Amino acid sequence: MVRPSDWRLGTRFAAIFALVAAVVITLVGTLAYTTAAALIRADGESEFENTVADLSDELVSLHDQGGAPSGSGPLLSGYNLQLQFLGPDGSRTVTVTDPSEVILFEPSERDLEIAAEDEPGVVEMREQTIDGQQYRLATVSIGDGAGALQLLQALSPTELMLDRLATQILWVGLFVALCAAAVGWLVGHRTTGRLVRLTEAAEYVSSTGRLDPVDPGRSREGREGLEEAGRDEVGRLSSAFNAMLARLARSKDDQRRLVQDAAHELRTPLTSLYTNVQVLGRVDRLNPEARESLIEDLRGETRELTALVNELVGLATGDHEDEPMSAVPLAEVAERVAKRTRRRTGRDIVVDADDSVVWGRPGSLERAVANPVENSAKFDPEGTAPIEIRVRGGAVEVMDRGPGIDPAELDHVFERFYRATVARGLPGSGLGLSMVKEIAQTHGGRVFARNREGGGAVIGFQLPLFAPRGEEGPTGTG
Repeated sequence: MVRPSDWRLGTRFAAIFALVAAVVITLVGTLAYTTAAALIRADGESEFENTVADLSDELVSLHDQGGAPSGSGPLLSGYNLQLQFLGPDGSRTVTVTDPSEVILFEPSERDLEIAAEDEPGVVEMREQTIDGQQYRLATVSIGDGAGALQLLQALSPTELMLDRLATQILWVGLFVALCAAAVGWLVGHRTTGRLVRLTEAAEYVSSTGRLDPVDPGRSREGREGLEEAGRDEVGRLSSAFNAMLARLARSKDDQRRLVQDAAHELRTPLTSLYTNVQVLGRVDRLNPEARESLIEDLRGETRELTALVNELVGLATGDHEDEPMSAVPLAEVAERVAKRTRRRTGRDIVVDADDSVVWGRPGSLERAVANPVENSAKFDPEGTAPIEIRVRGGAVEVMDRGPGIDPAELDHVFERFYRATVARGLPGSGLGLSMVKEIAQTHGGRVFARNREGGGAVIGFQLPLFAPRGEEGPTGTG
């Protein structure tokens, strides 16, 4: 059994349009038929009454003049009427040319009373059924007990006219309903055609797992027409679906690249750990200095591996995106980072900050400031010059007096897993600055790197300023 819920949307549109049209035509047709029927019947009845009134006046006039009615048609102003004479004794006389057209019926007692009336023009009207047909009947007295004239009018012409009107309304309604169904089907087909193609595209992605951009030229794979999206709701849905696929494709590529890069970076510390573990099997043959060096090497490799895994997990899961947004004073972030780094490294960290406030995630921004500060301390472990954190107009700069950066590498230091030449002999994963770039871009900012005059490097980022206005987001940029 096919249920309406199983119909295609185009068929539903057609059915709904036809149903609405049928309801409207039914209501309008019923109103029109009722009004027309009332008017037509009223006109027929009024015409019959006028004819009877004329006949009554004529009989009164003839009586006053001392004449007698002829019992013929010239006395009448109507049509489709049968005129007959009714005598006081019940006899009837009809003047016709075709006897088969005569309508015979028995007079009532009231008709005989009217025929015996002395006063002319006395009228008695009623509707009467004769052989299953409805008629209007009027009996008008001639006067002086000379009998009466009877007028008989069939209602069938009026009813036939109304029947024709009802038939016409029915056919017109049926035609309009069919036209509405056709229009509904065309509208539904045009609207749902794109939805069908969109559904096929989703099914194609679901079945193949491919997230490459939508190709409008492959309809059987669910890709036709998605690029021809209009500006209506379906067009916007198609555009959003395209954008979603593109973003998922980029995300999948980033994930694949991250896994490949992570595998490459993890291989080095794991290999070193494996080698050291192999050496541990002969630890009893090593002198105390060699054993201490081996243990220290294992500790360093373990710390580096732990840091790398933590950074990979944070980068892959995007945990920082779950942190709520708020107004963040950059000076407070810089002070927290400086305090923690002083405790860990013993280095002198100087903070020079204005009152810049940005809209962002405090933990993520603190990580973005901490990474370059820790890099500065790591790359210049024997340095005595202070590491400076400067905040101006939404820009955060971390300045050191370390070895600096090769000018050819300045454009690459924020790439994932990239290790500058001077850093390749030091522990690290190459993910710290790439995370700074990701955090800055997530907050609508940018990163920069340059060498410092007099030696050292400047690493930082620029974020839009936040002007407090209720609980709204950023209202300006630095």
